[in-house]
Amino acid sequence: MSRPEAGFTAIVLSAQRAGRVDPLAAAHGLSHKCLVPVGGAPLIAHVAGALSRTPGCRRIIIVVEPAMFGALRLLLKDGPPPVDFVAAADNLADSVLAATDGIDGSIVVTTADNVLLRPDAVRRMVETLDRGADVALAMATRAAVLGAHPEGQRRFYAFRDDAYSNCNLYAFAGRQAATAAESFRSGGQFAKKPLRLVAAAGLANVVLMLLGRLSLAGALARLGRRFRLRIEPVILADGACAIDVDNERTWKVASVLLEAREKSMRAGARTMARVIEAAA
Repeated sequence: MSRPEAGFTAIVLSAQRAGRVDPLAAAHGLSHKCLVPVGGAPLIAHVAGALSRTPGCRRIIIVVEPAMFGALRLLLKDGPPPVDFVAAADNLADSVLAATDGIDGSIVVTTADNVLLRPDAVRRMVETLDRGADVALAMATRAAVLGAHPEGQRRFYAFRDDAYSNCNLYAFAGRQAATAAESFRSGGQFAKKPLRLVAAAGLANVVLMLLGRLSLAGALARLGRRFRLRIEPVILADGACAIDVDNERTWKVASVLLEAREKSMRAGARTMARVIEAAA
């Protein structure tokens, strides 16, 4: 495949699952989970903020039902980078493919509930593409996730080298590579519904993984051969990146971690101010 041009387009999957209202949104009296407040802002505002602060972000595309375009446009305002909207399809794969139509260059895909996303994580995804990968998947080890918060995640994928959690962060070297999103056609929650993993990865690969015969990188290499793509993992040291807001429990976890981040940033700013004052 040809290498992507400089910069990247970000896609944020924000739609409701077809046919139901998200329980967390309902608990907060809202129509969509992406509007649920946490850490002083709606979920989607945290995600869009992290993407917009990442160097090279040329455009953010929000995938959501058309009825939400107006409200989210007011909430997120318009750039930089510019924010556009694409109507959600019936499933994640078709939503991703619709959003990538006409995009030239690298594509980063995440979800609106990925509130602990950091610009550094996004930057590493794009750098992995720059080094020759067609597809990059962000993962964090079990130790890193539980180190961030003991209630952060309860399901992990066990491989020969370690156990990992998915960070809901993906990167594609152009629209052609985004055809790998076909693995999400029935939904991406493989840990909750193992048959989806079988359909995406192939039975033989899943058996080898369950027997502990494959490392994470080895499993992705085999998966890549099915798609004829170079698929690489990006292991994030910050386990919080694997904690999305999926329910009331993880909403509370994210609230705690966002508050801790805010306190750390304020303390860092005070320290820098004292250093500058002392040097003056």
